[in-house]
Amino acid sequence: MLSAKQNFLETIKRDGKPDRIVKQFEGTRFMPFDPVNKYVRSERYEGMPPNKDKWGTTMVWPKGDIAAMPVVNEETKVIRDITRWRDFTAVPDIIANCSGDELWEPFLKKIEEARSQDQLVMFLAPQGIFERLHFLMGFEDTFINLMTEPEAMADLCEAIGEHRFENYKLAVQYAKPDIYLAHDDWGSKTNLFMRPDVWREFIKPNCVKGYDCLHDNGVIIMHHADCFMEQIVEDMLDLHIDVWQGIIPENDIVSIQKRLDGRMALMGGIDAAMVDRANSTEEEIRRETRRALETYCPQGHFIPCITYGGPGAIHPNTDLFINDEIDKYNREVFGA
Repeated sequence: MLSAKQNFLETIKRDGKPDRIVKQFEGTRFMPFDPVNKYVRSERYEGMPPNKDKWGTTMVWPKGDIAAMPVVNEETKVIRDITRWRDFTAVPDIIANCSGDELWEPFLKKIEEARSQDQLVMFLAPQGIFERLHFLMGFEDTFINLMTEPEAMADLCEAIGEHRFENYKLAVQYAKPDIYLAHDDWGSKTNLFMRPDVWREFIKPNCVKGYDCLHDNGVIIMHHADCFMEQIVEDMLDLHIDVWQGIIPENDIVSIQKRLDGRMALMGGIDAAMVDRANSTEEEIRRETRRALETYCPQGHFIPCITYGGPGAIHPNTDLFINDEIDKYNREVFGA
């Protein structure tokens, strides 16, 4: 029987031979608090007063909410004139502030511990290019500026992309993670946020340098986007994305699997809105999990997972029942 780590790696390889279905994020150790994230994102905890990240975005985490969120309104908006965006924000200098063995040494000890337990070390890169845009100016201004001020938006997108590249370069230099879980939601539940040609003009080219850095250094690229993105699946392959994490069932997942033919693994398929509610029943959670297992897993290169951008659910019974149903499926189908 393969280890959890080996089984994960076999699942995402085009010619891999896994011996069972991967159970969500098993085989990996999620490590989101590296020195770059600590510096750029600012301190975050439930009930904190509003504070600003290093880009200037106001973040809040009210008591009872599940995570910190940006507040972008007329009072807090960072960029008020895209043609002068450098007057309103500065790209955080992570080379100057996140370099040095003394900063990385405590984190490296945690990495050593994970690897001693045969786990893949998974870093987090939150707020990709599109997400950073609307963190800085809101959704409405983002879309208007893409149409009316393309040169200034292209300049800002390039700056964000370069910042992401520097982040990856530092992580590779000091820690060489096995996986990078990079976030950028490029769509809603029903469509892309912008036409594919607009995405290809502003977003895609500014992902290339960073994702090339990871790919060339042997880091698995896991891109989180819990949205509808069928139109750009081939573009994701161009970017060397190994795993599309968070794929929601509104996508025609079986059709996408046939198109991909194992060139990229898919991870998700379990509708969080259906299973992770305070009043979700065990029967509902198991039924949705079983649907995903029986619909997507026979095609291979699929990891059933709740569609959030990291391990864990809001309500504790959710993961309990999802994981147990995957165990049941593995016993029935693989004798594992």
